[in-house]
Amino acid sequence: LLLLFASTEAFCPPSSSTKQRTNQLFMSTTDATGSAAAASSSQNDELAATVTKLKRVLAKEYTSFFNPMVDSWYAPDVTFTDPMTSLSGVDSYRKNVDMLAGRTLMGKILFEGAGINLHSVTGGEIVSDNNTVRVDDIVTRWTLRLTAKVLPWSPEAVFSGVSVYKIKVGGKEGLSIVGQTDYWDSINIQPDTSSTNVKEQYQTVPKNVAVSDFLSQLAPTGFLAPTAAPELPYLLLRRGDGYEVRKYPGFVGIETPYMRRDYGFGSLGAFSKGMDPLAPSICKVYNDDNVDDGDGKEKMMMWPLKFAFPGEGTEAPPAPPAALEKAGSGQWASVNIMSQPERIVAIRAFEDAAMGPVVRGTDRELRAMLKRDGLEAEDGSDQFVVFTQYDAVHSMGKRRSEVWIDLKDGGHPF
Repeated sequence: LLLLFASTEAFCPPSSSTKQRTNQLFMSTTDATGSAAAASSSQNDELAATVTKLKRVLAKEYTSFFNPMVDSWYAPDVTFTDPMTSLSGVDSYRKNVDMLAGRTLMGKILFEGAGINLHSVTGGEIVSDNNTVRVDDIVTRWTLRLTAKVLPWSPEAVFSGVSVYKIKVGGKEGLSIVGQTDYWDSINIQPDTSSTNVKEQYQTVPKNVAVSDFLSQLAPTGFLAPTAAPELPYLLLRRGDGYEVRKYPGFVGIETPYMRRDYGFGSLGAFSKGMDPLAPSICKVYNDDNVDDGDGKEKMMMWPLKFAFPGEGTEAPPAPPAALEKAGSGQWASVNIMSQPERIVAIRAFEDAAMGPVVRGTDRELRAMLKRDGLEAEDGSDQFVVFTQYDAVHSMGKRRSEVWIDLKDGGHPF
């Protein structure tokens, strides 16, 4: 009976007072959990806002070539590593930048015209691991130019690449840069890697490789053939291993079919007299031997006339009235107006005469390089070759010609 009584008492329904105490305990636990979650969310929001502020600071530093450098965002023992240099400390960091910019005595002797184009600032996501919060790496993409005025021929050296910033929570601003590692597109990209995965694609190489790359840009270029006209401007996005990637503004031009390039030059030159056309001549030839079989795949030559200035959008500007009046009628029936929106183009230069085997061979080389570095050509671009000529026909000196391949939207990191 005692056992039965004990069992019955153990399984009796709880009293109202017991229920109340249990509910209070449950609500207290829930409130504590909710408060912790709210605090964590608030902390993450504050960190995200600080990351955004840091990105703006970096963008401003690049634009001004780190003049000034905002010390409060850098840890006192910040490290800096690029393919040729390793140093630590804010003062050493600043002195290195000031030398490149020509703001020190040594810099004034060695360099001039230094500048950086910043292409993007990405990363810095807030990551929570095992009750700790950290900030993922911030990555910048850039192109650096400087002129080595210490040499009589004043060569320009160009480097493009990425900077990976290691970020630590804390410091004067709430976040501190504790390390920066730079990689160059010309030497640090690993073959057959994704162009959107910076940590996988960029790896360190021996310093002698970097020194060789730098010195190769300082060699005399010899006598260059003069450019036929002022050049269509562009923004250099990448100086890669054997190729470049450029962003061209939208432009409007004139085009005509041709059988021989000198005929094309003559026709477009006569049409555009007084219109100040731009270089280069842009030629498009289909990979089809039967170009005259009436299927519309003629060889075409185009000359740019006008381009969109920064702030004018990505589309081509209107054609000059004189070109609109003449194109497509009378003796100019074969000359048409051609509009080209802003685009990103991979190019490979060649010096030999622009004969079929040379042009197609250069096109194949460029496509192999793009595949190696994780870049994707525009769909259908393998049906033709596009090549350019900057110097006048029959000009003397080292000639400048290039093969162009449009890159696919989403097929590059720019």
